[in-house]
Amino acid sequence: MTTYSPLWHSIRDTATQECSREPALASFLHNTVLNHESLCSALSYLLADKLDCQALPALTLQEMFSNTFCDDSSITDAVALDIEAIFSRDPVCQSHLQALLFNKGFHALTAWRVAHWLWQRDRKALAYFLQNRISVVFAVDIHPAASIGTGVMLDHATGIVIGETATIADDVSILQDVTLGGTGKETGDRHPKIGAGVLIGPGSKILGNIRIGRCAQIAAGSVILKDVADCALMAGVPAKQIGNTECAKPSAEMRQTFS
Repeated sequence: MTTYSPLWHSIRDTATQECSREPALASFLHNTVLNHESLCSALSYLLADKLDCQALPALTLQEMFSNTFCDDSSITDAVALDIEAIFSRDPVCQSHLQALLFNKGFHALTAWRVAHWLWQRDRKALAYFLQNRISVVFAVDIHPAASIGTGVMLDHATGIVIGETATIADDVSILQDVTLGGTGKETGDRHPKIGAGVLIGPGSKILGNIRIGRCAQIAAGSVILKDVADCALMAGVPAKQIGNTECAKPSAEMRQTFS
């Protein structure tokens, strides 16, 4: 993500406009966006401010986030796709700036991306610490060893739990109170594998080392205990296939009702 990327220009332009429209937020917008030269810098400041605590104060966190983003540009590239996903899928989101500043699912996922980076470099104690802060502050609990693709939206996000060996492909949308969990005390590969383009409705529980096929849709409140075919529409407790998805990519359409 370069300093002068189109996305960063869009965010800065909107922040400048909002300063004129709402002077009460001018200081906030300068601190979080306009005082920064890149999305990396803005993200480092924003996340550090939110996750600040006595054990790891904001300045230490900001340096950690900044170093991570500088060391691995793929994280910021993934973040940019996550912002675009929120902007295109969430009707409440009116700008890229809004996604950056006010979407706590995005904040949790971006901070998790740093925790995952730390985990991969065997800095596991710090990764666990960051996981805990994310859980406390955002009410989202994602194990740092999990694998998550790009263009992912955690909508509302409160109560989302994603286990250690879970994998999530690109372009997935997950709503609040979803669990991608195990089925007991087994060890090893024990969590779900979510295919690209999947939509997981609020309150759904997907348990065990099972596969959710690409572009499937899981209806609100469903409990999934077995593999799900590509493009399947699942509902119930335990869930059954009640049809096929009605669009090419459920995660993009975000349609919560079905025929």
